Amino acid sequence: MAEVLPFAALHYDLGKVGSLDAVAAPPYDVIDAAQRQALLERSPYNAVAIDLPKPFDPADPDSNPSGDPYAEAAARIESWRSEGALVQDEAPSIWAMTQDYVAPDGNSYSRHGLLVRVRVEDYETGTVRPHERTHPGPLLDRLELTRATGYNLSPIFSLSTEDAWPLVEPALADEPWGEATDEDGTVNRLWKVEDPAIHAAVTERLAGAQLLIADGHHRYETARAFRDEVGGEGPHNYTLMSLTGLDDPGLLVFPTHRLLSGFAGDPERQQRLGNGLRELFDAEEVPREEIDPAGEDGVGVFGLYDAFHKKAFRLRLKDPAEVDRRLEGMPEAYRRLDSAILETLVLKGLAGMSDHDIDERQGLEYAKSVDAALEMVDDGDYDIAFIQRGVPVEQVKDIANTDSVMPPKSTFFYPKVMTGFAFNPVR
Repeated sequence: MAEVLPFAALHYDLGKVGSLDAVAAPPYDVIDAAQRQALLERSPYNAVAIDLPKPFDPADPDSNPSGDPYAEAAARIESWRSEGALVQDEAPSIWAMTQDYVAPDGNSYSRHGLLVRVRVEDYETGTVRPHERTHPGPLLDRLELTRATGYNLSPIFSLSTEDAWPLVEPALADEPWGEATDEDGTVNRLWKVEDPAIHAAVTERLAGAQLLIADGHHRYETARAFRDEVGGEGPHNYTLMSLTGLDDPGLLVFPTHRLLSGFAGDPERQQRLGNGLRELFDAEEVPREEIDPAGEDGVGVFGLYDAFHKKAFRLRLKDPAEVDRRLEGMPEAYRRLDSAILETLVLKGLAGMSDHDIDERQGLEYAKSVDAALEMVDDGDYDIAFIQRGVPVEQVKDIANTDSVMPPKSTFFYPKVMTGFAFNPVR
């Protein structure tokens, strides 16, 4: 059973810091040095200062006086509390969130979520599960930050098989508690829900839910490690999550495209791949602007673009039975998943890649847009681009009901959940 509860948040005093827009930040793992600096220029209280603390720079002694970025983050939190920029609630709340966004398909949507604390479970219980295999991540960095600060600073974005948003929406005021717009133009609005009756209803509704981690697998691994390190019962047994129902009308799943390298200088490998693709797939040349297979019916349909021909092709799997044979024993929903077909038949099969190659991205990269994928091939950075379709939410559900997890980067959930809305104490 999932244990989903309200939490007594540490959060900004918007009267002190000016606005939520000034202090919210993207997740730490998508921020580069230039963006970090831009966020701090927006406000010295921006969440990036504590969620992505800067290591000591000898050329700038004032950048981190302690020399320890994690201790500096903890000291900064305490300083902000002393200044009144951060306040610690005594009573628990649930934080309701809407995200109005323009998707990569050009259409506008509104996605809903609840910021809550969730009991940390081992994957084996089946309550909280990864929805796809993940690449190795910076576990120690996040663990050191949790140890030093005592807070979950950045929420894990998870999908719930039960939707509690309808229980919360009627209680929301006309005006939100805060509003922030991210760099992609997504408008995030946040409400603080303090009614214990609603809290209880949400906990009850989600007790039977399965929670699928959509973004933040490494943060969840950190939460498990911290729970085990501290031991016993206490707030360290919970972690901060943003939950969106799988039935939410604003939840869409976009594709992540695959790029391969290591073929240009190896004619034999290149020929083996080309011959193998012709054997497994029907290939049709299409205009470059029509390479995206989105909306195409069928099993195993991809766009293909390579550095040698500089032409676009549509690939269609000739015989799904070939996938069934190689993935014997796997659930049908998994065997019909484009990323699983591509990984099994092409990456591991024709390209000869190992699980280690895929996990470490050796000869493999990803792009979140078709234009970016094609540009990376045109620039000579990669030799081949495979353009994928998005995974239907129903297929995500079907795979979630099995013991299978998707290959890495099978999905792209957009938009991201920002950091800085509310922080969850873990001690």
